[in-house]
Amino acid sequence: MNKRIIIVSLAISLTCSLSSFCQTVQKPKISFSFDDGSVKDFPAYDLEIWNQMLLDNLKRHDVKAVLFIKGSGLDNAKGAEVIRSWYSLGYLIGNHTYSHPYFNSDKISLDFFKSDFLKNDSLICRYRNYIKLFRFPYLKEGNTIEKRDGFRAFLKEQNYKIGHVTIDASDWYVDRRLIKQLKNNPDADLSRFKKFYIDHIVDRALFYDSLAFSITGRRIKHNLLLHHNLCAALFLDDLIKQNFLQN
Repeated sequence: MNKRIIIVSLAISLTCSLSSFCQTVQKPKISFSFDDGSVKDFPAYDLEIWNQMLLDNLKRHDVKAVLFIKGSGLDNAKGAEVIRSWYSLGYLIGNHTYSHPYFNSDKISLDFFKSDFLKNDSLICRYRNYIKLFRFPYLKEGNTIEKRDGFRAFLKEQNYKIGHVTIDASDWYVDRRLIKQLKNNPDADLSRFKKFYIDHIVDRALFYDSLAFSITGRRIKHNLLLHHNLCAALFLDDLIKQNFLQN
């Protein structure tokens, strides 16, 4: 499972710098993006509540956003309301395929992947703030040269650009564990989850920035992939307040 406009796969962005390298003249910048989109209720947090918490965090820090929609989970009344809540605040709506297929699988053909993309495009194009940005599910661009190059050519024909990622993390896994804990105990103390979530994402950001610097010899602009989930709703405000991010 797995915001210029700065990208958010749901997608969101905030321009900031990594304080570990603030002594350099060129400060690395990072943007946030959110994939999928969920309509689930959780113990103590109904959909309307946690989705609004996430939006409030973005608004509080004046973060621009793109939501990369996975259509199969949002092709319903609740999903339409989630999408409306995002675009009504000025956030952008991008494409993340309809069924989230694993393009590196031998079972997923180029033709199927194209049709799944188009099915999702037909769903999201009706919404205000629709933008032709595409995020690959699992960040996989195909397991053969023919699939990779064929879909890249197809995206160009559709006037789409790729919503690239430079920092990937396992926020989806933390979210899964957190939800399991809440199901067992809705009043559970979530402070350990918050600490792990923040520490993990900061660690990934610093690692990928150091890797990019070792390859390019410069501080590149980053995009961090997150997901439209309860962890983001609960912990994004604290993540943005960390020293490795500056408005």
